[in-house]
This record gives sequence, C-alpha cells and structure tokens, in this order.
Amino acid sequence: MRSVLRALLNGYDYLVLYLGLVWLGILCLAWTPIAMIVYPLLSENRGRALGRYVIMAAFRLYLASLSLSRRCSFDLEALDALRDEPSLILAPNHPCLLDAVMVISRLPNVACVLKADLMNNAFLGAGARLARYIRNDPVRRMVQLATGDFNCGSHLLLFPEGTRTTSHPVNPFKGSIGMIAQHAQVPVQTILIETNSAYLSKGWPLFRKPAMPIHYRVSLGRRFDPPQNTRNFMAELERYFAQELVQTPASQPAHSQPAQAGRMT
Repeated sequence: MRSVLRALLNGYDYLVLYLGLVWLGILCLAWTPIAMIVYPLLSENRGRALGRYVIMAAFRLYLASLSLSRRCSFDLEALDALRDEPSLILAPNHPCLLDAVMVISRLPNVACVLKADLMNNAFLGAGARLARYIRNDPVRRMVQLATGDFNCGSHLLLFPEGTRTTSHPVNPFKGSIGMIAQHAQVPVQTILIETNSAYLSKGWPLFRKPAMPIHYRVSLGRRFDPPQNTRNFMAELERYFAQELVQTPASQPAHSQPAQAGRMT
C-alpha cells in the first residue's frame, strides 16, 4: 500500500512540475501578442506601468497556482514592505531561476536588468520591452538607463552575482550594482532568498523533478547607503551576503544538485 501511495505521490509531483512549466509558458505567450500591439500605441510612461503591472500579476498567479498544489510554498510577504518605498536597487542572492519571478510578483514597479538575448526571447521579449526592462550591455548604457528609470520612482532588480549561484555561499560579485548606486545615489536593499532545494539552480535540467515539497522564503536584509567607493562597497556587500547565507547550506550533492541553495532554517 505504501509503495502505491508513494508512486501516486511521485506521479502527482511530475504533474505539478510539468503543468507548472506549461502554465508559465502559456501566461508569457498569451501576453506576447498583446504587448507587441500596445507597445507603439502607448506612451512610454503608460506602457511601462501597464507592462510591469501585468508581469507582476502573471507571476503572482503562477506562484499562487504552484502553492495550490501543496508541493511548493512561497513565503514572500516580507517584500510587501517595499511597495511604497522610494527608488531602491533590489539586490537578492540568486539560487535559482525563480528568484526574479518571486521578487517581481510582489512589487508593481520593478525594472529588471536582463541579458540581451532575453530581450528578444519569444516568451519574454515583447513583455520585457513594453515594461522597459534594461539590457545588461553595454555597461555604460545600462547604467544610464537604470539611472533614468529611477525618475519614475521605480525599483531596480539586479543580482549582484550576475548569474545563479554555483559556489557556496555566493559567487564573486559583479560591480554593476555599485556603479549604478553611486551614479544614481540610490540605496541598495539586500534580499535574502532561502530554499530547501536546488531546483532550477545553475545546471539543473529544466524537466528534471526535484525532491518535493519545495519551500522558498524571502526576507529583507540590510539596506546600504549609496557608496562613495564602488570597489569597497562591493567587497562589503559580498561579505555581508556570505555571512548571512553561510549558516546552514540546504543541500550539497555535487552532481545531482550543482548549485548550493540558500540557507533555510
């Protein structure tokens, strides 16, 4: 009997995993033609506001759907405290592909820095362009666009590691956050993402099923003032994350879970 129940639960986990990925793809593709149509029709301000709100709502719906399965849980309420805050750079650690989805799902006016190829992606490109997301290259242009975007009171989501974590507790940090924070004179709000799973970490195959249930928790960390010296600032920021995340690595298998998950106590 136990083996039958275990097999049924395993099958249900696969169903949650695959239907969840399909559902996210449907949400993105459904918005793509609409975003393409309204992009030239709306002013930059209205397009930005609409694009960001729809992305927030779609990501929130997606995470709520996963939560209904009882095989994934998301504790994201801490982010709600930032909704009415003035312009900030949001700097999370980056254990998995869902990190941006979780942060954006709670905040209606987030500019996201994306790799250039994602801006032309069939699933994400049209919506990202309508929302006035920012390409990560060239760096000088990225800094200029990010600084200008703060004029509408937005938050900028930028991962200090530049990519998903591959070495515990965090990868070496890039200097982009320091440059933007200094240039725009905007504070940096750290965000700590914790999970008990390495699902969708760097190198994780998209359709590989993890052990479930999976839990995610997001908390607000220290807020740093705009830096005077970017090199010293980035070193301090990296030390801070390392100290906060080093406490309890959630999982450490070398091949089956290639990236360290964030702490989860």
